[in-house]
Amino acid sequence: MEHHDIQSGPWALSADRIIAIDALLKLDSGDARPSPVPVPTNRRGIAVLQLFGVLMPNASALGEQLGLLGLKRFTQSFRSAVADDSVSGILLEIDSPGGSVFGVAEFAEVVYRARGRKPVFAIANSLAASAAYWIGSSASEFYASPGSEVGSIGVFAMHQNRAKAFANAGVNTTLIHAGKYKVEGSPFAPLSAAAKKHLQSEVDTRYAEFTRAVARNRGVDVSTVRGGMGEGRTLDATNAVREKMADGIATYSQVLGKLSRHVGGQRSTGDSAILRLIH
Repeated sequence: MEHHDIQSGPWALSADRIIAIDALLKLDSGDARPSPVPVPTNRRGIAVLQLFGVLMPNASALGEQLGLLGLKRFTQSFRSAVADDSVSGILLEIDSPGGSVFGVAEFAEVVYRARGRKPVFAIANSLAASAAYWIGSSASEFYASPGSEVGSIGVFAMHQNRAKAFANAGVNTTLIHAGKYKVEGSPFAPLSAAAKKHLQSEVDTRYAEFTRAVARNRGVDVSTVRGGMGEGRTLDATNAVREKMADGIATYSQVLGKLSRHVGGQRSTGDSAILRLIH
């Protein structure tokens, strides 16, 4: 059984979602994982994969119904679409505040490498924040829908000292451990200076990885990513394009139509060649 809470970071996540997402994580036991969605192979077309929800390495069927998205399952489906000869192009439709950093860099690299095999477009429809933007920026072309928000390029970790709350409830906890740092960062005591320094180093390492990836994906310098692109804030579609975070402003139908024309498929967004894979 796998369990997550907001202290199991670091996170590439919009910070305004912390409380709601912490409650959501506590509801997901990690059991009963959904199976990868098979890719139809009966005709050529566009594979539409919906990157919706809070990104986690794994999520149960219940967790996904509540708003989580398991990246391992999603990665399997994406790889299947890339390998499927009946799929001419892939569209990532993104509506996500980001999530755990675990598995994000790996999946973003899979998306980036897939660009050499077939077109991979992405659209923020209507939120591509933090880890979700990391992934979306890896596509061949990235678009923002007119009312969307894009960015939140940053990483955070959080520690909660719950010792007083537990003590007020009559609960005193003693941790028996081996290993100098085994219980470092425990919620049953204040965060030590050494533990805070270690957490900061983890955050800095992930942030460096994030910004290097975005710089490569968007064809800019790392200094441009760190000194602009919202500096941790989300930007509206117009400002995202101005900051070179997106290739343009377009609706979902417009992006789908452009991708269809790009691969030589049917021009109608309602054509039967469109394959919807992930919900």
